Amino acid sequence: MRALFPGSFDPVTQGHQDVLRRAALLFDEVVVCVMFNSNKTGRFPITERLDRLHAAATGLSNVTIDSHTGGLLVDYCRRVGIGVVIRGVRNVHDLDYEMPMAHMNHELAGVETFFIAADPAHAHVSSTLVTAMSQQDPGACPK
Repeated sequence: MRALFPGSFDPVTQGHQDVLRRAALLFDEVVVCVMFNSNKTGRFPITERLDRLHAAATGLSNVTIDSHTGGLLVDYCRRVGIGVVIRGVRNVHDLDYEMPMAHMNHELAGVETFFIAADPAHAHVSSTLVTAMSQQDPGACPK
């Protein structure tokens, strides 16, 4: 079974890497896809995010990296024949944010969402937090 792990990955964090490693153990193939989020201002260009994801996927032979910057997530899933989306969740706020999208993806295209609970060691870290910290003190950033 193929699964999609979408996100802005701006930047890639240890939490993303952990979810990716765990998903790679569960699915035959995991496609990590940099998606465009109109609610976020990108810090890193997509090419750099793709490079960082390639590095994060080192040693994971069943992981491929891609990008999709136009259209809905379900459009990408239909185009490449993927029926499962992987989402990492850190807390109930993440789940509250993700559930309506999971329902809509299922309603629009029959795409299921598979939630992976964040490792508690990484649950406090978000790309937004990493970006904010790096703007204040570049040497203080967790990865």
